[in-house]
Amino acid sequence: MRYLGLLPLLSPLPALAAGGGVVGENLLWLALILMAARLFVPLARRVGFPAVLGELLLGVVLGNLSLAGVDYFATIARDPIVAFIAELGVIVLLLQIGLETRLKDLIQVGPRATLVGCVGIAAPFALGAWFVGPLLLPGMTTHTYLFLGATLAATSVGITGRVFRDLGKLDTPAARIVLGAAVIDDVLGLVILAVVSSLVTAGSVSGGEVLWIIAKAALFLAGSIGIGRLIAPHSSRWLARLDAGPSMLFAQVLATGLFLAWLAHAMGLAPIIGAFAAGLLFEPVFLKDFETPAIVREIQPLLPAHDPDLAGRLMPVLARHAGHQHEHMIEPIGYFFVPVFFVLTGMQVDLRAFADPAVVGIALGITVAAIVGKLLAGVCAGTAGRWLVGWGMVPRGEVGLIFAMAGRQLGVIGEGLFSAVVVMVILTTVVTPPMLSWLLRPSRS
Repeated sequence: MRYLGLLPLLSPLPALAAGGGVVGENLLWLALILMAARLFVPLARRVGFPAVLGELLLGVVLGNLSLAGVDYFATIARDPIVAFIAELGVIVLLLQIGLETRLKDLIQVGPRATLVGCVGIAAPFALGAWFVGPLLLPGMTTHTYLFLGATLAATSVGITGRVFRDLGKLDTPAARIVLGAAVIDDVLGLVILAVVSSLVTAGSVSGGEVLWIIAKAALFLAGSIGIGRLIAPHSSRWLARLDAGPSMLFAQVLATGLFLAWLAHAMGLAPIIGAFAAGLLFEPVFLKDFETPAIVREIQPLLPAHDPDLAGRLMPVLARHAGHQHEHMIEPIGYFFVPVFFVLTGMQVDLRAFADPAVVGIALGITVAAIVGKLLAGVCAGTAGRWLVGWGMVPRGEVGLIFAMAGRQLGVIGEGLFSAVVVMVILTTVVTPPMLSWLLRPSRS
């Protein structure tokens, strides 16, 4: 609390930023977000929490400074430029996760991940639409209950993926199942959202519309990964002939991620699915032509004259290490974009919603249903770690907010229920990182 006395020192900043117009103001906000996030992260780690929780809590603090009389940050959460940078952040994050994930590992857990994803959609949807909704909100329309169920069915893999990545656990069976299930979850979630929206607007929905959504998702995933992995080795070899340096490698990987994110969005899917698929395209062996020749040229003068073939024998070893550079090359851009996404997610929390006991009661009720529904999905994970997979599916994040916003725009979710859903989204988002950290402790493995 003693640091609140420093808040008046911020008073000149808005006036200075305003002098540069919208651009100047956004530059200031981004500078504050990045430095504050870097300062919060060590604090979170000192108490045993992952970095993402520090960024989320920072967002909650910044988004509610108006309660302490500081209104300078109120416009950040609604700024379209900052929102776009935050969207780029989650795209870069999923691209990083895809780069560190091997497709063959995902295929190995495919049937298990599909089962987890299906149960992870069906269980919370049923709990929300036919149990918690009628119990906590008697007298509402069936459409309201269906939209509540759809909101509970959503999953935000960005938060879970960040925790697994920060703790170095992306190569575990539990992480692979969660990532695979999240893709299934996203596709089925879009199907449910489309069906429920059609029921509200048109009163009915055709089986053809449902099949078309599923077909688009299957076509995108099969096409982007299948065709992309056929093209990637040849395009990498061709680009390496033009420039074997890191700048060309960086451009290829990032441009592919952005292109597939756009393509997924154009097909009505979540852009993060495209970014994750792009990461799966680049196996290290595809990229060996970039850095290895340059490294060999550098070390050639240092090799002993009596062993001229040493460079050739070193080539496979160098290729293995150089091929992994694409994973680390994206890291710096993630340092900039990714924290903005998590801070902005935290800023969506309006702590004033907790002042209404009715909203708090409904929020706690649907939060319990949201957690139980995903933990039931974890039961299907088998020996990979039921609790890990279950909790990994718990965060709703921006996906839950998008679903709730759609219901609000259609008039079936009122202000009170929307506030409760926002609280549920925040609670599931904030509670997951410490739970996963606790479950992933070495003493518990």
